[in-house]
Amino acid sequence: MTEIRFYKSPWKSLKILALTIPFVVIGVWIVTTTTDTTERILGWLNICFFGLGLPIGLFHLFDRRPQILMNEIGIWDRTTNQPMINWEWIVDAYTLNIYSQKFIALVLDENFQTEGHQNKWAARLSEDIGAQKVNLSLSQVNIDGEKLALFIILMSRDESNKEELLKKALSEWS
Repeated sequence: MTEIRFYKSPWKSLKILALTIPFVVIGVWIVTTTTDTTERILGWLNICFFGLGLPIGLFHLFDRRPQILMNEIGIWDRTTNQPMINWEWIVDAYTLNIYSQKFIALVLDENFQTEGHQNKWAARLSEDIGAQKVNLSLSQVNIDGEKLALFIILMSRDESNKEELLKKALSEWS
């Protein structure tokens, strides 16, 4: 069975690390060179706040599990906390940009039951920004969202040659 796997981009993880390390170094410099209590507290706050980016960046850098997996049966995204979504359940897909974070919103059949419970306020917020119950996060994956959304639509509407479409897409995205 042909599978397409998308992994987290190591360059995005390195970008997080490159943006946080200088601020942590500045915080350490402030703490070690000053005797003023207020400045030392600000240095420690700087270290603590920007220091959170270090484990996050390292985790994303060394995490080699697939983020998105597609095969003949359906599509699965690790961030959605949903089981594999069969192609037959997908009615439509479109890209969504929320504060420079890319998503693919999946319009699913009304009979599809999502796992987990979404609060009413969260459902209302999702509806207000144009999101759906299930949204694939592309923020850590290096792929063109428009092409992927079109591919998802094509796979959901094609009944006969899913294997051929997967092989063609695999050769294009590899």
